[in-house]
Amino acid sequence: MSSKIKKICVYCGSNEGSGKVYMAAAEQLGLLLAERGIELVYGGAGVGVMGKLADTVLKHGGQVTGIIPEHLHKKVAHSGLTEIKVVDTMHTRKAMMIDYSDAMIALPGGLGTFEEILEAVTWQQLRLHTKPCGLLNVNGYYEYLLKFLDNAVSERFMKPEHRGILQVSSNPAELLDLLEENEPVEIPKLYGRNDV
Repeated sequence: MSSKIKKICVYCGSNEGSGKVYMAAAEQLGLLLAERGIELVYGGAGVGVMGKLADTVLKHGGQVTGIIPEHLHKKVAHSGLTEIKVVDTMHTRKAMMIDYSDAMIALPGGLGTFEEILEAVTWQQLRLHTKPCGLLNVNGYYEYLLKFLDNAVSERFMKPEHRGILQVSSNPAELLDLLEENEPVEIPKLYGRNDV
């Protein structure tokens, strides 16, 4: 069976994090993407977890497209990508990353990573795309975010079905398999409404 995911957008940190486990996870995912023939689409930086991920995909013969805004290009851009696209704004960058990809996942990262993956999930909730979204929960990094989202369900600000948009695993191969199997369903956003 051929993969429906040909290109995957990965959001991740421009820092290395506090332990080698995060860089190791980037390496593990990068190797897996190259082995499966899945092109990496990411933010275009050559530093931190981002740089390690891109370097690993390239080292093992994979394809990498970076999408980076002008104001970051001269500061942190990776110099050896298969393709780099320099865009005008962060908003353009984020929209293009989703447009170019068949799925989106987040490795550990900071505010930008949180914002990007949650925006991708929100856009699926609003039916702006039907692409699967996931978290690679390395070292339990996203446990507090997952509890926060569960609380949003408990408090009826989010439907359980929308919480279920976000596929989660600590294992890169398992996460990719979950995304491959994912079939988005249309669910009304608001409680008690069938049209929104």
